[in-house]
Amino acid sequence: MFGKILIANRGEIALRVLRACKELGIATVAVHSTADADAMHVKLADESVCIGPPAAKDSYLNIPALLAACEITGADAVHPGYGFLAENARFAEILIDHGVQFIGPKPEHIRIMGDKIEAKKTARRLGIPCVPGSDGGITSDEEAMRVASEIGFPVLVKAAAGGGGRGMKVARSAEELSAALSTARSEARAAFGDDAVYLEKYLGTPRHIEIQVLGDGKGNAVHLGERDCSLQRRHQKVWEEAPSPIITPEQRHRIGETVAQAMRDLKYLGAGTIEFLYENGEFYFIEMNTRIQVEHPVTEAITGIDLINEQIRVAAGEELSIRQEDVVLNGHAIECRVNAEHPRTFRPSPGKIGYWHVPGGLGVRVDSAVYQGYAIPPYYDSLVGKLIVHGKTRAECLMRLRRALDEFVVEGIETTLPLFRELARNEEIVRGAYDIHWLEHFLAEGEPGR
Repeated sequence: MFGKILIANRGEIALRVLRACKELGIATVAVHSTADADAMHVKLADESVCIGPPAAKDSYLNIPALLAACEITGADAVHPGYGFLAENARFAEILIDHGVQFIGPKPEHIRIMGDKIEAKKTARRLGIPCVPGSDGGITSDEEAMRVASEIGFPVLVKAAAGGGGRGMKVARSAEELSAALSTARSEARAAFGDDAVYLEKYLGTPRHIEIQVLGDGKGNAVHLGERDCSLQRRHQKVWEEAPSPIITPEQRHRIGETVAQAMRDLKYLGAGTIEFLYENGEFYFIEMNTRIQVEHPVTEAITGIDLINEQIRVAAGEELSIRQEDVVLNGHAIECRVNAEHPRTFRPSPGKIGYWHVPGGLGVRVDSAVYQGYAIPPYYDSLVGKLIVHGKTRAECLMRLRRALDEFVVEGIETTLPLFRELARNEEIVRGAYDIHWLEHFLAEGEPGR
C-alpha cells in the first residue's frame, strides 16, 4: 500500500479523496493555488504545497509544479480526482517515469478513451453497442453528406477530442450540415486544439444512462449498476439518480455484464464509467470516462462500496476486493449538484458564504469542502456541494430529498437549491418521465414538457 498520496485537485473531490486516504492510514499531501490557501482540504491534509497562482493553467494544470510537489514531500502516488489532469495520459506517463504511481487507468486506456473516434472503435471491438455513425473522422463535407444520408437526419456532429457539449452541433437537414460541421470544427479547435469531428445519429428523446465499472488491471472487473443522468443543462449534469427509474433488472444485467466483460478483456485498471444514450429499449455507447465521476456517491449509496478506496487499492497492485455476485443494489439514491449559480440563468455567483447549514438525518450525505465564512473564488468550477439522499424506495428517497433540500441553507451567494426544490416536487420528475432535453425545456418555458 502507498505511504503518502498527493491529491492533485481541489474542492469537494480533494476532500473526498483525503477522507478515503485517512481511513486507509495513508498520509496526504494537498496542493493548492494561492486562491485556495484557506481551502478545507488544505487545512485537513498532513502536508500542503502551494503550486502557483489562481489560474488553473499555472497551478492545478501545472505538471512540473505537481511533480516537484511529489519530490519535495516524498509522495509515492497521485490521485487526480476528476477534471484538471484526471484524464491526461501524458501526466500519468510522466508520474510513472518518475517512480510515482498514478491512481487511475493505464495511460494507453486514457489515451484511447480520450479520443472519441478511437473510443467508439474500441467499444465496437469489445462488443459494446454504439450509436450508428461514421467509422472515423469526417474529412470533407461530401463524406459527411454520404454518412448522414446512410444513417438519416437528424445527425450530431461531435468533436473527436470533445466533452461537456463543446464542439457538438445538430444538423436536422442536408441544408444545415455544412454549417454544423464548420461551427463544430471551430469550437473543437478553440476548446481542444483539435478540429477532428465525427458524425452520429441524433436520437430524439433519449435518456443518459451510465454504467460504473471497477477493474484491477489483472482481468478482474465488475459493474456496479447504472446511474440515470438525464437531467442536464447544456450537456452538463445537474441531477443524478441510481438506479434509473426506467431500466429493468433484465436490461441492467444485460448491459452491465456486456460492459464488465469488455473491461475484463481490456484489463482495465481503476474506476471508469461507460456512458450511453438509451432510447426504445436500446443502449448506444457515447463515451467512456476514465476517472471517478462527480456523481459516484449515488452508486456508493446503493451498493455500500467505497469507490475511492477501491481505486487506491487496485492502483497499489491489489486485486479487486469484490466479485460481481457481491454487488447488490439496495434502495434508491439521488444527487443534486449545488452550484454557486443563479437557479434559473445559471449565472455564476462567487463570493463569501455568510451562513452555511447542511441537512442531516438518516440517508442524507453532503459532500462539500466549503464552510461558513469561506470565500468561493471565481476561477474554478462553481460546484459548492453535492446533496446525496438514499431511501429504501424511490418514493422514500424523493420524500427525504424534499426534506433535506428544505433544511439546506446557504446565504451570501446564489445557489441552485431553489431549482432542486422545484424539481423534487415536479409531477413528471416524480414519475421519472424525463429525457436529456427535459430540463432545458423546463428552464426555457417555466414548465415541463416539450
